Amino acid sequence: MKILDVLLERVSPTALVEPGPTEEQLQKILVAGASAPDHGRMKPWRFVIIEGNARFRFGDLMALSLARREPGTTEPRLEDERRKALRAPTVIGIAAALRDNPKVPEVEQIVAAGAAAQNILIASHALGFGGFWRTGSLAYDPEVKRAFGLSETDSIVGFIYIGSVGQPGRPHQIQIDEFVRRF
Repeated sequence: MKILDVLLERVSPTALVEPGPTEEQLQKILVAGASAPDHGRMKPWRFVIIEGNARFRFGDLMALSLARREPGTTEPRLEDERRKALRAPTVIGIAAALRDNPKVPEVEQIVAAGAAAQNILIASHALGFGGFWRTGSLAYDPEVKRAFGLSETDSIVGFIYIGSVGQPGRPHQIQIDEFVRRF
């Protein structure tokens, strides 16, 4: 696959199924993520791999986070939240471990982690997998950060779900003139 084709053809599928990436494929995906642009070579990204039974623990963490944010949440809604962790065989939590650097502001470290997430999506697609990026309130929960081994000041930029495409997403309908202006 040519890189431009990979970029233009990637869409977020509506359903992902087994199999997910093998260990060898996952290593390639992670190396692609860690090849993202990185001002100051700070390598701010952190990747948390969630596969197999760890997805059930992640689902429990998701439900606990929802219960903290919304006391009185019904058990059926908590169970729906738990099932979100099972949307794909592989989930990668991506964060920016922020450090003080007078030449590299925090926003640039967060953007670098976001670029790593994008590289992970593109690499997954290039290897024949589907992937989608989710964030939501879970990413801002200090207890979730702690469970991932992050500090409260670190930023989770998203959760990338990866697997074989069970149901494709809609192709992009991009009207470039909607958001491009010339100076």
